[in-house]
Amino acid sequence: MKSKFSVTFLGTGTSQGIPVIGSDHPVCKSNDPKDKRLRVSVLLSWDNFNYVIDCGPDFRQQMLRENVSRVDGILLTHEHSDHTAGLDDIRPFNFIQGIMPFYAHKRVFDDLRERFAYIFTTVNKYPGAPNIETIEIDKSTVFTIGGKEVISIEAMHNTLPVLGFRIGDFTYLTDVKTISDAELEKVKGTKVLVVNALREEPHYSHFNISEALEFVEKVKPEKTYFTHISHMMGFHADVEKKLPKNVHLAFDTLTIEI
Repeated sequence: MKSKFSVTFLGTGTSQGIPVIGSDHPVCKSNDPKDKRLRVSVLLSWDNFNYVIDCGPDFRQQMLRENVSRVDGILLTHEHSDHTAGLDDIRPFNFIQGIMPFYAHKRVFDDLRERFAYIFTTVNKYPGAPNIETIEIDKSTVFTIGGKEVISIEAMHNTLPVLGFRIGDFTYLTDVKTISDAELEKVKGTKVLVVNALREEPHYSHFNISEALEFVEKVKPEKTYFTHISHMMGFHADVEKKLPKNVHLAFDTLTIEI
């Protein structure tokens, strides 16, 4: 019997989150919980395993909200702060379970070594600093976590290569603006797709909603969830009504089973 595989959306917002600090935009003033969005991340759970994709500045809040007591590893899509700034908050997991494996491109680890030098230093490292195992991956890497095969997928975030991940019938892609035909082939056949859709207006480094819908047409998954959503997209309830059947706006705390 196949084990249950669940995906919990820890955050579905863009780099500023929603509400945006100091903004009077109507979406930022919304009382609908689905319009409150932390920085983008998902929790993948099966059997007794928990893995997280991206570790942004809201990581601590997300772990507490979802009552997560163990994380077996973290997969990083790229180095931008809304995807990595929560790195220090893995420390409680270190204290409970020891070293935590991180999977990321070498370029990402090089960036983190500069920004979080105290974590990576081998000279007089502070005893309470986070303790991570760096596992380098790239677009050609197929690796295994918790007994499940992960296929790495490269897309372009403007000119920056970012990684997405396919696990069985599930694919997660964020901060995508373009993707090559070769990498698109890795995505085809996916039953459940998660992909970024920032807003209605075009953006230089993210799919807008029309580009995301065009991508869905190419992949043809059974179900799609949009994430990395800006307040400029509009109210969740209004946008959801306009989307095609089997395409949805994800929202924080949503859990789906695959």
